[in-house]
Amino acid sequence: MMEPGLYHMLFIGAALFFIGIYGFLTRRNLITILMSFELILNSVCLNFIAFNRYVWTDKMDGLFFTVFIIAIAAAEAAVAIAIIIHLYRSHGSIDVNSAENLKH
Repeated sequence: MMEPGLYHMLFIGAALFFIGIYGFLTRRNLITILMSFELILNSVCLNFIAFNRYVWTDKMDGLFFTVFIIAIAAAEAAVAIAIIIHLYRSHGSIDVNSAENLKH
């Protein structure tokens, strides 16, 4: 069986990136916007890993950047979910259009 090459990995990374951009720009629910942002970050991680595997095989830079991005994404997701839960409990909606006009 043929091993996937650099172009295959970059194609998958680009597809994930554009799916994430599309979801980020078109959705109105804060949870789906958060998931789209996570897709964007995962596509970047996939590209780092692909370049590390196929271009710079003797270096570990891509792996270090990937671990750093995963740690930042986990912290971002935890904070964003806490904000979304607070917004839902206080106003009863997580729609972006209704969140723009909220006043305490």
